[in-house]
Amino acid sequence: MDSENNNIKNDSEKFLDGETFAKMVRGGAAQLRSNAEEVNNLNVFPVPDGDTGDNMCMTIEGGVAALDGVSQYDGLAAVMKSLSKGMLLGASGNSGVILSQMFA
Repeated sequence: MDSENNNIKNDSEKFLDGETFAKMVRGGAAQLRSNAEEVNNLNVFPVPDGDTGDNMCMTIEGGVAALDGVSQYDGLAAVMKSLSKGMLLGASGNSGVILSQMFA
């Protein structure tokens, strides 16, 4: 029986839940924000407008804001749906729309 309980515990540690994913997204958003200027400087095609990092930040921050309306106990699907919708509605520029589609 102990062996069976250990297998259940080990199996449950292999899956991503909504709460953990939301923490990962918030951490990724913070990393993107801290590196936005570097991403802005990479932007040279098709127009070197230098706002790709800013647009991506606004987009992911729209998704993070949408996560505030989701319970930490909601499942991964509910968290993903909220994040995806928030990112799409908050998408800024082409890079923001592209980023939002990566989470759709």
